[in-house]
Amino acid sequence: MKNKPLSSLSSSGSSSSAQLAQAAAHGANRVLVLSTLAFTLLFAVWLMFGVLGIPIKDEFHLSKIQFTWLTAIAVLSGSLWRLPLGILTDRIGGRVLMVALLLASAIPCFLVSRATSYAQLIVCAIFFGLAGNSFSVGIAWNAAWAERQRQGFALGTFGAGNVGASLTKLIGPALIALVPLGLWNGAIAGGWRFVPVLYTALLLMMAAAVWFLTPHNDRRPGSGRSLGAMLRPLANVRIWRFGMYYVVVFGAYVALSLWLPLYYKNVFHMSLGKASLLTACFIFPASLLRPVGGWLSDRLGPRPVTYGVFIAMLLVSIPLSAPNGSLGFTVGPWTFFALVEILGIGMGIGKASV
Repeated sequence: MKNKPLSSLSSSGSSSSAQLAQAAAHGANRVLVLSTLAFTLLFAVWLMFGVLGIPIKDEFHLSKIQFTWLTAIAVLSGSLWRLPLGILTDRIGGRVLMVALLLASAIPCFLVSRATSYAQLIVCAIFFGLAGNSFSVGIAWNAAWAERQRQGFALGTFGAGNVGASLTKLIGPALIALVPLGLWNGAIAGGWRFVPVLYTALLLMMAAAVWFLTPHNDRRPGSGRSLGAMLRPLANVRIWRFGMYYVVVFGAYVALSLWLPLYYKNVFHMSLGKASLLTACFIFPASLLRPVGGWLSDRLGPRPVTYGVFIAMLLVSIPLSAPNGSLGFTVGPWTFFALVEILGIGMGIGKASV
């Protein structure tokens, strides 16, 4: 039996390597697309009380303090578990955890539509607030799959999924108006209660899509590392400093996404639809300008970009935080809208530079 020429073996090996690289790139693309769609939906669920909270406040006769707690509980629940879930993603893979978050969020999301008391709403908010942890799961999952030279693009694209905060703002008022009395003789609730029912169906469909369409042989970059090794970066003070920076550009973004609809309605006496639309106009630049922030950081350096963002946000915040009329002029609805838009632009760029 004759041995194959070395050139033939080399050609065969190159072909096999190319096929493996192509399969890996295809898998990374599927992970990026489906994780971004899942994150967008989960982010919409996480912040749905920003719009739904207004009719909920009226129906349940909630005080401002009760409304604040209702929105804050969901945000808090969506933040506390980010570190452990990020570590767990590296250990067992993002596919399993993303599907688990989609399914775990679907149950309390549906129960919101059946809530009859403030206490029930609070309990539901605690559990569907888990949807907010999808950011850390998706970031770790995409980092494991994306090639090093494409990681910036992949993580920036995935991060833009927080535009999901605008989803309820855009479709919520229309759905509330279109389905006021429910469907099928009340089997499906109407009004504001229809929105969480729709989200529940979308969460279940998205869970199936992620499970069946992403690579089954997931990557687990942290499977061989000890917990101590994975927590070691927390000893670096810069990690905590960057975390505080992120509170400014992301934490404030979440807070404004929740509070702006109610503020526009109560202070400027706008309809729910108009208040939601103006809030969505804030969310778009605050979400979709991440790639611009990344590009500026590559050209100018992340430090000067971040400092520039903070200075601009500080200057804009002065007229927003001062009592109306105390600075010699009145902040009307459109001046307020323009100032908030500048804040949103800064937050979008700053989320990438930080």
